[in-house]
Amino acid sequence: MQAVKKKGALEATISKALTQWEKDFLGRGSVSVKTDIIRDMIIVTLKGVLTPAEYALCQKDEGRLSIKKIRCELVESGRDQLGELIQELVGEEVLTFHTDISTKTGERLMVFRLANDIEKTLD
Repeated sequence: MQAVKKKGALEATISKALTQWEKDFLGRGSVSVKTDIIRDMIIVTLKGVLTPAEYALCQKDEGRLSIKKIRCELVESGRDQLGELIQELVGEEVLTFHTDISTKTGERLMVFRLANDIEKTLD
């Protein structure tokens, strides 16, 4: 496990790292990021993910489905990088990664499930 032992500090470190990953990989970051560590899961809420143009496209069903598909494919293409980033930060293997985006609120959820319960190892 990395030197960071405080739960809040590790959550903040993960949020900062994911914001940087978004900027580097996707070309822009979200407006805000909140990370929660719960048992063997890291749950990340990213707000303000969609651009104004994407919000406009989401007014119709076809556009909404298109935006969800494209945004999902973009993040999935960086799945290995994300897993490695989380593993490096928390010192645990990422077993599964789940994500979805709300085209209504522009919010994305990411859930990383780890090999072990890291919450009990943190202060």
